[in-house]
Amino acid sequence: MANVTDASKAYMNTLKSMTEAKPAETSGPSFGDVLKTAAQSAIDAQHTSEKVSAQGLVGKADMTDVLAAINNAEMALNTVLAVRDRVVQAYEAVMRTGI
Repeated sequence: MANVTDASKAYMNTLKSMTEAKPAETSGPSFGDVLKTAAQSAIDAQHTSEKVSAQGLVGKADMTDVLAAINNAEMALNTVLAVRDRVVQAYEAVMRTGI
């Protein structure tokens, strides 16, 4: 019959073997890298929108350029918000899952 000491040793051995395992090799960018790139492009679109809007105010940019820049920034922001909402939904679903 197994005792608590044997069970704890087996648990520690399993835990040790899991931490020593090498992560799987992936060929593409990680999920975090994809999110970072998407967030950076949304930030860049916001900066571009601000610059073109400022140029439009002083008469150095065409109104269609201003509207296009603002539209691009809005679409990028909506995309980031949609991804955030999905991540929050996934997190909430995982937290509701019973063990």
